[in-house]
Amino acid sequence: MMVRSALLNVMMGAARKAARSLLRDFGEVENLQVSRKGPSDFVSSADLKVEKTLRQELKKARPGFGFLLEEDGEIAGEDKSHRWIIDPIDGTTNFLHGIPNFCISIALERDGELIAGVVYQPLGDEMYHAEKGAGAFLNERRLRVSARRKMEDAVLATGIPFHGRDGHEPFLRELGAVMKHVAGVRRFGSAALDLAYVASGRCDGYWECGIKPWDIAAGIVLVREAGGYVTDYQGGTRMLDNGQVVAGNDHLHVPLLRLLRAANP
Repeated sequence: MMVRSALLNVMMGAARKAARSLLRDFGEVENLQVSRKGPSDFVSSADLKVEKTLRQELKKARPGFGFLLEEDGEIAGEDKSHRWIIDPIDGTTNFLHGIPNFCISIALERDGELIAGVVYQPLGDEMYHAEKGAGAFLNERRLRVSARRKMEDAVLATGIPFHGRDGHEPFLRELGAVMKHVAGVRRFGSAALDLAYVASGRCDGYWECGIKPWDIAAGIVLVREAGGYVTDYQGGTRMLDNGQVVAGNDHLHVPLLRLLRAANP
């Protein structure tokens, strides 16, 4: 029987509770596509509702912890060592279009180090969770990154810069460098789930730059605890600071790093 810490149980409980309103709202998205007002206001209200529930549940359990939130930014706590890092809906554009690939992401940082992560995909009831030193799991199943050794067998996930985001040209160079060496590149639209897929072996690797801390914090813990590697483009650990992420198993991580560096020296 798997034993989870009290902290991880709190995180998983908060994600499940917040997901109830998210599932209801997702059911409404289809109706909103045809409304004159448009669905974007609705999505921001869905985001805020989920974030509010997460904050309430986590604060109730650990009143002193601080927060780093997508919608409300940084909120300092009395406990300066601990900080929750939260994305209420990662994959908002998918959510808005009725595409069922989005999740709730919660990470816990202690003294600047990521120690626990939860990524919950409510439509499939997929609860990815991990704690430093205790392994990564999908529901009750232990996770391991894939064992593939060759780039030509690998399927990689990435994110594509969209309208209003910088980095279109560097991304096209990266994609051009990577795609000729691999079995496929996928763009699912949720960085947190991309990292969860690397942790579970569904994808063999993932890269992206220009990404926010709340998109990747929980996923970083998942990949590490599933035996994988996560670094920035320089091979360092400043992912939350510089918004660069490269994840993979011990066979593919370095070759992927080399391709990305060659594309944008």
